[in-house]
Amino acid sequence: MGIIAVIFRKELKDSLRDRRTILMLIVLPLLMFPVMIGLTSSLISSHEARAQERTISVAVFTQGNADRFPGFMEGHAGFRLVQAEDQESAAELIRSDSLDAMIVFDPDFDMALRGMGTGQVVLYIKDTEETEIEQSRLFDLLGEYEDELRAERFELLDLDVSIYNVVEIATNNLATPQERIADVAGGMLPYMFVIFCFMGAMYPAIDLAAGEKERGTLETLLTSPVSKLQILVGKVCVVILTGISSAAISLIGLYVGVRYISSIPAEFLDMVLSILKPGTIILLMTLLFPLTVFFAGLMLSLSFTARSYKEAQSKLGPMMPVVIIPAFIGLMPGITFNGFTAIIPILNVTLATKQIIAGQADPMLLMLVYGSLVVYAAAALLVCARVFSRESAIFS
Repeated sequence: MGIIAVIFRKELKDSLRDRRTILMLIVLPLLMFPVMIGLTSSLISSHEARAQERTISVAVFTQGNADRFPGFMEGHAGFRLVQAEDQESAAELIRSDSLDAMIVFDPDFDMALRGMGTGQVVLYIKDTEETEIEQSRLFDLLGEYEDELRAERFELLDLDVSIYNVVEIATNNLATPQERIADVAGGMLPYMFVIFCFMGAMYPAIDLAAGEKERGTLETLLTSPVSKLQILVGKVCVVILTGISSAAISLIGLYVGVRYISSIPAEFLDMVLSILKPGTIILLMTLLFPLTVFFAGLMLSLSFTARSYKEAQSKLGPMMPVVIIPAFIGLMPGITFNGFTAIIPILNVTLATKQIIAGQADPMLLMLVYGSLVVYAAAALLVCARVFSRESAIFS
């Protein structure tokens, strides 16, 4: 163990001298969540403020009906009545973003109201993510106009408008804060943790195998009075440490991001802090550890077969989509955590982490995840050991 510890310290020092390793191990994981959370919160707040304050230009075609509506609309701040030649030209203006919306009243609107029927109104708008708040404001405006007409109808019938509300429905959300955040961010967080584990382990794996071969220091290390197994164990331990440390540092970045950025809603802050508990973090790390061992074994195997640092990068590059795709599938709705998905590498970690965050993890499925990850990690280490034992790979 003493020899392995010496090799481990030597390899760790070599890795930490590489600026790319420092970037992927510390800088990127630490800054990713604060920057992402701060930027997203700032952009959303700015967009919502602009959308609420913006004056919405609307063309109204009453077609001889609802004579009071144009004045009703202009009486509300944030709306501007725009004259248009006809409905077709107004629709073209909406498509070209020169007009925000068009409201068209049915030619029989007033007749329907006099007959105690329902008047038809059509709202034309470009339905995009950018216009969601404007749409909500327009629906609120039309809802207020409907309330005014309803009140007049009930007054004409000498009835109390309160009889209109036959049933009042109240909702009580019984989902825990952990379950709510699992729905909002439960898929994205494990996705990011898996990526950080992979990226944190990749550059040390390249440098400690192909990098040493290229510098000619691997041969020197092999001539020392230590076994190949001890050398390999030292290298594997460094790659595992950097990978798991990258994920752990990203948790620190997540905490800093939600704790010290003032623009984050208080409810979201409380939900995130509720999952950053020692027990939850330990479970997450125990899931990521065998996955990182799996990554380390595969990446070192490929890196040992490369003749240069650049060739190792080209060999490990295709692994990125192999990691991203299963992790991304875990974000999709309808992908459930069951006996089948619990044995699919990477996907099982994403789904299990989501369940842990929600506080609903099935112990039997978690054991299946741990068992499958241990098998994959052991297989990857076995392949790595066999590659390292081949002189054709080491001295290529």
